[in-house]
Amino acid sequence: MVTLPVEKRDPKAATLSSLRSKGFIPAVVYGAHKESTPISVDSKAFAKVLRDAGEASESTIVSLSGMGAALPTLIHEIAFDPITSLPRHVDFYAVTKGEKVEVAIPLSFIGESAAVEAGANLVKVMHEIEVEADPMNLPTAIEVDISVLKAVNDQIHAKDLVLPSGVTLVGEAEEVVALAQAVVEEKEEAAPADIGAIEVEKKGKEEGADAAAADSKAE
Repeated sequence: MVTLPVEKRDPKAATLSSLRSKGFIPAVVYGAHKESTPISVDSKAFAKVLRDAGEASESTIVSLSGMGAALPTLIHEIAFDPITSLPRHVDFYAVTKGEKVEVAIPLSFIGESAAVEAGANLVKVMHEIEVEADPMNLPTAIEVDISVLKAVNDQIHAKDLVLPSGVTLVGEAEEVVALAQAVVEEKEEAAPADIGAIEVEKKGKEEGADAAAADSKAE
């Protein structure tokens, strides 16, 4: 869990552009038991949260301070500026201990595959997986052991993943997570036809035809 200071925001007090110019990001927090509340977040503090959380930013509990009692939340959505790629708006979802949530957890591929070491390609079909769990017990990542890929065409399915206690899979159990795929050799392209030879051959035929026509006239 990480802590992020925020301030309640009056949408009528300042424009969003003026808020951003002062180094803040407009945001909103809401939840099943939390009325939607406009807030503002210091852009540098939020950037640090994203750096610390890394790929697990969507499954990391962010405790918002400055609104009374600390409020545990998940980063639900981030809108980025198309030019600067900096966050322009953030949605926080307030969670309640004991009430499960559905979250996408990053996958961490570990181990060594005999098939891959023998020359096959490791195809990572999925990079995250949807699970349901108590928000206070969300894993930062779920490991995928590729050592089970011993031969070409071996596959790892969602049902094969070892999930932490209290975490359940959401979605199709047979969904492919990763597989060992045979390397397909590229066929050499046929050499281009000799245009010069074709032209010469054509010219030769034309000359032959001209000669035949000349002989016919001479007769």
